[in-house]
Amino acid sequence: MNRTLPLILAVALFMEQMDSTVIATSLPAIAEDIGTSPVALKLALTTYLVALAIFIPISGWMADRFGAKRIFRIAIGVFVLGSIACAASGSLGAFVLSRFLQGMGGAMMTPVGRLVLVRATSKEHLVSAMALLTIPALIGPLVGPPLGGFITTFFSWHWIFLINVPIGLVGIWFSGRVLPEFETQAHKRVDFIGFLLSALAAAGIVFGLSVVSLPALPPAVGITTTIVGLVCGVLYLRHARRAANPLLDLKLFRNPAFRSAIAGGSLFRIGAGAVPFLLPLMFQIGFGMTPFQSGMLTFASAFGAISLKFMARSTLKLAGFRLVLIVAAIGGSALIGANALFTAETPAPVIIAVLVAAGFMRSLFFTSANALVFADIGEEEASQATAISAVSQQISIALGVAIGGGILEATTHITGAPLGVGAFVNAFVIVALLTSLAALPFLKLPPDAGSSVSGHRPRRVVAEEEAATV
Repeated sequence: MNRTLPLILAVALFMEQMDSTVIATSLPAIAEDIGTSPVALKLALTTYLVALAIFIPISGWMADRFGAKRIFRIAIGVFVLGSIACAASGSLGAFVLSRFLQGMGGAMMTPVGRLVLVRATSKEHLVSAMALLTIPALIGPLVGPPLGGFITTFFSWHWIFLINVPIGLVGIWFSGRVLPEFETQAHKRVDFIGFLLSALAAAGIVFGLSVVSLPALPPAVGITTTIVGLVCGVLYLRHARRAANPLLDLKLFRNPAFRSAIAGGSLFRIGAGAVPFLLPLMFQIGFGMTPFQSGMLTFASAFGAISLKFMARSTLKLAGFRLVLIVAAIGGSALIGANALFTAETPAPVIIAVLVAAGFMRSLFFTSANALVFADIGEEEASQATAISAVSQQISIALGVAIGGGILEATTHITGAPLGVGAFVNAFVIVALLTSLAALPFLKLPPDAGSSVSGHRPRRVVAEEEAATV
């Protein structure tokens, strides 16, 4: 396997994943500098997510039509331009529009980067390549807040965005030299009605859930846009059944491995979205830690994620997708629930041990689920699978944040007490129970599901092959 290729893609994806969260701790400083309020500036967070939701569905078509390598390089360039525009913004409107431009680039970088990896990697090496590509998605949201606070405190918030410029330019140059060229499908026309409906559906749901969890606007706005998104989603389902070449081909869900990977991954990402939101708040509001102390503790799970890189392929070859994903889903949800047992007196080494184990389980699950998405999918369907996977990831992560924030709000409303540790305990327990449901879609998979990728050969299959040779 060419290790240079996934590393180049991973650096670009890390830049996008980190940037989606890095401004969270810098909002007060940015707001003061451009003459607005931190609450109003939260629109910049939701605008970025909306841009992702709108343009991710069409990313697969663009990669097929114009070439995955070309679109990936253009996406990095758009992301860099958006970063420069963010740093140069002097008003709320300019900053929000700049974040939207960034989101357009990020929407193409993530799914197209994964598509490049799938098309350039043989199935027997796909797990190892996915392990490298999964790490930035896990570490980025953890690194973002403490890094943003550090840069803002000791330098200037502008450098949060300007640091992307040299990284992006190097990425464009390296990807031009290393990434292979892929055949384009010049005859493929875009499904405009499907694009409109999918964009409204994904953007409405993501924007609505984001507004509910990060109330920069009245909650009624979030609820209304979520309902609009759901209605457009239903309309898209009806359209996709009749369209000859739908933007997102739902026929892929007939594949049991693909269907299980998307369903299980979406449920598990509820926890993945909620924990980075809940844990720093509990450390700071409940335990009285500083943002830096909180950031350093939450970063511990990154070490678990990195360690998985060396074990993913051998683990899947030994146990197979079905067993690994069931165990990872149950183990990961249990470790989310373990956060509810933390107190202000819990020793730091104990917290770090739990978070490292949680990072390992999350990385094991996502590496396995991301590889299973493509295990039984043909190359001609890879772009569709990538887009569907990326859309489901954005929606489920936004849902996780909304659920976590909603539980906190509901607890304080019911008890009448200010936000405290008890509310976080409720949130972690409920989120853990929801995340554990991720194991259910994998129960019906056969033990040898995705064996062409995992290399796992169940004893029954080996015995049948030995019997046939006798």
